[in-house]
This record gives sequence, structure tokens and C-alpha cells, in this order.
Amino acid sequence: MKQQRRERGVLERVVTETLGWVLVVVGIILWPLPGPGLLIILAGITVLSRQHAWARRALGPVQERAVEAARFGVATWPRITLSALGGVWLFALGVVWWMSPTIPEFSVLGVGFGPRLPAAGWATGLGLMASAVVAWGLLVYSVRRWRTR
Repeated sequence: MKQQRRERGVLERVVTETLGWVLVVVGIILWPLPGPGLLIILAGITVLSRQHAWARRALGPVQERAVEAARFGVATWPRITLSALGGVWLFALGVVWWMSPTIPEFSVLGVGFGPRLPAAGWATGLGLMASAVVAWGLLVYSVRRWRTR
């Protein structure tokens, strides 16, 4: 009985460590791309905070700022509406990037663009659409949790 409990504890720690670090690494890889890279890093640190004091210390200030920002974001109905419309805009951009239409060729500061969108394709489009869905979910959660009546 004691042996099983010990083995289960070791297995739980290995799974937690692995999942946390995988999320952190994937988040770092996705950070420069359009998508939820920063949220994935935060999720990884949250998982790691179950095992590491440094992760708990790092998570505290981030959680405080996130709650403060969420409360501010849902304080008025115009802010809520603009946030929801921002998600619609992000989702629409995801559809456009997935479809990868041809665009006119142009340059900005000597860097040429066109006839394809930069980083066009299903991966970027899916990342943008996933970001919109995450944003809507967080908006609904924030409204239900912190919206004062």
C-alpha cells in the first residue's frame, strides 16, 4: 500500500514536470507567432508551481496583474463590447490567413511583401482563430467572475 502511494507520487511528479515544461517550451516557440504563446507559457508555469517555489513566486505578481486587467476590462459595457469585437476581428484575420489570398506586392522600409501574406497558411490561421476563442472564453469568464452589477 505504501509502495503504491510512493510510486503514484513519483508518477504524478514526473507527469506534472513533463507537462509543465512542455507547455513552457511550446509557449516559447509560439511566442513570436500570432497566437496564444504567452498564455501557454503561463499555463506551464502554473502547472510547475505545484512543484517549484520559484514558479509560485513568479506566478503571484502575474496573477495579480491579470486579475486587475480583467476587472478593468469588464468594468463597462463598451469595453466588453470592444473586447468581443476584437475577438471577431482576430477570428476573421485567422480565416483570411488560412485562405492565403494573393495580395499586391509592396515594400515597407525596404522589406518586400506579396504576392502571399507573410506566414500565410493553416498553422497561422488556426493560431489566430484559437487566440480568438481563448479571448472570448476569458472574456466570458471575466464578465461572470468580476462584473459588478
